[in-house]
Amino acid sequence: MSQWIERILSRFTADLDRLWVACDPDDVLLDERLLAELRSRGFEVLLYEDPFVFRTEFEERYRAAWDRGEPGPTPAVVVHWRGADPNELPWDLGHYGRVVSLGLAQLFPRLAYNVVKQLEPEHFAVLLEAHDTELQGIRGENESKDFILERVYQLAPRSSIRTESDFWRDVLRMHFANRALPLVFAEHAASIIQSKGLLTGLPVAAWLSSKSALLRVVQEAWHRYLANLGMEGSRIGERPPPDYVAKVDIPFAHSDVQSIVDSMFLNGSLHPLVVEVVPADAPGWIKAGIVQDPQARNAFVKKGIAKLIEAIPSATATHKAWSEFAKQYGETLARVHDLGNAYGTDGLAEVQALVKALQEQSDAQLHAWVAAKHYADLSTLSFHNGPVMVHRIPDYLSSRRKALGADKIALLVFDGLALDQWVQIRERLVEVTKRFAFDEGTSFAWLPTVTSVSRQALFSGRKPREFEESIGHTNKEEYLWKAYWQEQGVKPGEIYYQRSLRQIEQLDALQAALDDRRPKVVGLVVDEVDDRLHKERSKQDVALWIANWLKTGFVDRLFAMLLDRGFHIYLTADHGNVEAVGVGRPSEGDVPEARGERVRVYRSESLLAKSAAANANSVHLDIAGLPAGYMPLFAGGRTAFVPDGEQVVVHGGISVEELIVPFVKVKYVIGNE
Repeated sequence: MSQWIERILSRFTADLDRLWVACDPDDVLLDERLLAELRSRGFEVLLYEDPFVFRTEFEERYRAAWDRGEPGPTPAVVVHWRGADPNELPWDLGHYGRVVSLGLAQLFPRLAYNVVKQLEPEHFAVLLEAHDTELQGIRGENESKDFILERVYQLAPRSSIRTESDFWRDVLRMHFANRALPLVFAEHAASIIQSKGLLTGLPVAAWLSSKSALLRVVQEAWHRYLANLGMEGSRIGERPPPDYVAKVDIPFAHSDVQSIVDSMFLNGSLHPLVVEVVPADAPGWIKAGIVQDPQARNAFVKKGIAKLIEAIPSATATHKAWSEFAKQYGETLARVHDLGNAYGTDGLAEVQALVKALQEQSDAQLHAWVAAKHYADLSTLSFHNGPVMVHRIPDYLSSRRKALGADKIALLVFDGLALDQWVQIRERLVEVTKRFAFDEGTSFAWLPTVTSVSRQALFSGRKPREFEESIGHTNKEEYLWKAYWQEQGVKPGEIYYQRSLRQIEQLDALQAALDDRRPKVVGLVVDEVDDRLHKERSKQDVALWIANWLKTGFVDRLFAMLLDRGFHIYLTADHGNVEAVGVGRPSEGDVPEARGERVRVYRSESLLAKSAAANANSVHLDIAGLPAGYMPLFAGGRTAFVPDGEQVVVHGGISVEELIVPFVKVKYVIGNE
């Protein structure tokens, strides 16, 4: 156990008072490792955000049991208050609860508070060890930034970056390890680097803070590097960028740069160049970044899948580890689909066998991760650095709207869009238009991964247990979306919602509505993908259909329409989808959504047990946040509750492809955040 976890847990003693109050203005406690340790010791953390929601859950689950002389669902409950003064809470909580004060200023007294609070919570453990062992006196703001850059992000711009080769080595290594800098640290590091006369006039801070911005530049530099070696060709996934993407010569021949770039091609971060002829004197190490023929492309994809299998997170991994894995998974699966689209099925047997191994092993580990209650902690985590779960997306958008002064926000929900299908959309857009850039992240859907549960949570900003009365349908979705934003102070006439967007012909009416009503908050459901996938037998077929749909220009025009009207666009999905094989339909149980073929929901424990016994491969898991009496039974493996042997593309279950969805900021290449 780390020093950080021990330090925090020492505040929660073993005598287990049943009611605790954590005054935590910096969300110190909302770290999944801390939450897991607290849970193992008998504590459950309840957020005090919405007083009504909190009071309902607290009274029903805890107070009622205590009044009956019963212990409640856990020995102790910790009320998490994002404030410093417990007197601001209702009297009964502050009076009867044991108060624990947590704050970054207390925990890191020798570092500037306004600097430390810019860190992501997962870095506090590393920082605390360095703080307690290395710091003797108080550091100012710039000194604090230097210390954190070096100890947390392994970036020392003052001492280790003396040449441009040093910079590219360090920044590529940093992004490969998924350690993008918060903007305040990126700007500080950039000023130091450019004060040495390096990379002057270039957007160094953007490269340090945004992986996508860096990769655009690296991709363009690779294209020119190969051209200088006498190799011309087309890119997998994108064409040469426009003139306004910075043209920088990157020292690819540097040994440290070579090894990192090689790995980035394999995990999908960078796209190889398709070439016909390789000069005889070309260096051998460039092979990772070029593809000459279908066989070479097959070999490239197989190597990438094998590397990904080795990188499957464990059942004790963090949600960020699963998120990063899911992004690489999506890139890899998109490449597999593209193999079939470009070259047919010849030579794909080995690729498909590797994909099956990847699916089976990742599914098994993800199931174990969910069963170990790590998924249950996600709904409690802070949304300020990104919405970990889809029901926190409205909260994140609201916070960004305030922080950036972004008056106009548009949320595009592509119903049923898996990460591999997002990759296909992204690469088509990069291929046909150079205007768009994407800051790509992920979010976790709600289980079961069906529309009536996860999409309704997404638009309402609520956990499913908070909309129990409508959990079987989406008829209240518009009402819940508008109610959320009215609570944030947005006027009713400034909130817009539309579902069932599918075809380019509908965009004229949408444009007219936007120009007429002039809304400030827009929620749109694009459901063509979800509608189509249920008609196909394989994701390969879905990919072919998406390719044709994209040719209509629907997505291009939708993005441009919103960006041109000043909207900050965020794209996500309520769930993804998988290929599955039917194992027959259970005779009992109801499905909250007719096409949620990977799950059945029961209101009776006896019916659940009976159906589970009749379906030996099925899985029952208690999912925190669902209404009481709402008990899902999941189809096991890559199976579905459809006629035996039927090949389908469906959702509702527990897999990387269904559970982890894209969360993407869409913007023009030139423009402000």
